[in-house]
Amino acid sequence: MPVAVQVLRHASDHPHRLAVCGPSGELSYAELARRIHGTATHLAALGMGRGALVAITLTDPADQLTAALATDLAGGTPLLCDPAWDERVRAAIPADLHLNGLDHLDHPGHFVHLDHLGHLDHLGHPDHPDHRGHLGGLDGRPPGEMNAARGADGLVSPAEGGVRSSAAADAPAAVWPRPEAGDRAWACFSSGSTGRPRAVVRTRASWTGSFPQVSELAGIGPADVVLVPGPLSSSLYGFAAVHALAVGATVLVPGRWSPGSLGAQLGRATVAHLVPHLLPAVLDALPEGAPLRTVVIGGAALPAGLRERAAGAGVRVVSYYGATELSFVAIDVDGAGLRPFPGTELQVRTHPDQSLGEVWVRSPWLAEGYLAGASGPLRVDDDGWMSVGDVAEPYLPGEVLRLRGRGDGAIQTGGATVVPEDVEEVLRTVRGVGDVVVVGSPHPDLGAVVTAIVEVGAGTPPSRATLEAAARGGLAAAQRPRRWYAVGTLPRTSAGKPARGLLTARLADGDIARLPNGDTARRADDDIARFTDGDIARRADADAARPADGDPYLWRLR
Repeated sequence: MPVAVQVLRHASDHPHRLAVCGPSGELSYAELARRIHGTATHLAALGMGRGALVAITLTDPADQLTAALATDLAGGTPLLCDPAWDERVRAAIPADLHLNGLDHLDHPGHFVHLDHLGHLDHLGHPDHPDHRGHLGGLDGRPPGEMNAARGADGLVSPAEGGVRSSAAADAPAAVWPRPEAGDRAWACFSSGSTGRPRAVVRTRASWTGSFPQVSELAGIGPADVVLVPGPLSSSLYGFAAVHALAVGATVLVPGRWSPGSLGAQLGRATVAHLVPHLLPAVLDALPEGAPLRTVVIGGAALPAGLRERAAGAGVRVVSYYGATELSFVAIDVDGAGLRPFPGTELQVRTHPDQSLGEVWVRSPWLAEGYLAGASGPLRVDDDGWMSVGDVAEPYLPGEVLRLRGRGDGAIQTGGATVVPEDVEEVLRTVRGVGDVVVVGSPHPDLGAVVTAIVEVGAGTPPSRATLEAAARGGLAAAQRPRRWYAVGTLPRTSAGKPARGLLTARLADGDIARLPNGDTARRADDDIARFTDGDIARRADADAARPADGDPYLWRLR
């Protein structure tokens, strides 16, 4: 069933319930339904056909949701774009229609009156004989009469039982396509941080079919207020917001992460969707007696100790592993470890001479692939199994899935394979380290050397000696970083993950600052990294680092 239809049902049953709270104000379910219908009518007037891809570039998250659900209602495929992208990037998106504003909502003729929504009790119910069709049956007409009214192409007009517009009687009636499970119902961008944006396409079944499982596992229902504190162009946050509306909850969508407003948001939210590095800030800002009871964590591994800290504040953590291409793969609801998400089959395929293998998944939630045949890490075998190259320890059904990182991020150094996440887990325990990203830097003899970029915020970074001592105490020789750099704030993708690709590119360009502890360019104790005049880790004068033009994240070496 289209999520838009579920929203219309909630509007009929509970018109005054708050649906969306964003930077520009609040919308009840009745108001959201009117906006959705008005925008769907506008899209139809623009000639949008069934299955058309609509690129949505709007800044307000409530407008983004309105446009996405209106596209869904009108039979198209919504694709939420980052409004910060420049025109060159947006022009590269192969969309059938670009929606850059909702000015049409200024005209009241596009709104649907709530009393025209009729009774939605049976709409989309699997036991109802008319459930696969249209948005029909809203005026109480028998299913047989509705079937006779439906054309051969499966389209149903509002005048024949669909949602009816309040436009003038002589205006052409909008016609909504009959929804099918195989429709392309959603497209979203993967979290890559460089290059041309790569969109992943999902069918209606893969997009909304997992909603009941998510509701049950996370305990999210109509009475909840769900905080989604990130850009909806991220698949993680986009899914969270749409799921909340599908179940009839209230969704708080402040847009970009803003720690200053957390207190007010947490005074209302009962559930929050986050990436791991935001959880400490949420717990720090949690007011006394706040209603927050559950945090759903995705996008990266949960650092040790955070679940216990949340439990101490009365907050349950539900963490999951997935990918934009694979959707939900495994979930940990109680801290006992990741186990397959309902309906998901797992394999970890290892080679005889390797201790780690690639994660392969088969489930109803898998994506169709990339938009316009774009390349990416997704691979599919002849039996319908998919992989994006994630690495895990050997796995047998019934066991816990032990992830070790992304296969395409593994560092080959001197014949050894280093998983960055293993190194990062150790270094995050060092006092003064806010976060850390480990990547490989090219080396003429070893292929690559392990390189750590440490986020230190506004404080004093730990000394190199302190970091190296922690590495010696917790890592094998091949895993220990040989080059160290510090930044105030790590660059992140729109989903809040560290932008590994961007950092790797900046390292290659000599565009990041060293740890400022004096003779940082000297050789490491085991002489694994040889520093030359062209090396980014070379010794430089004290004033060699200056802010990069227009770059709030990194420092450039002269």
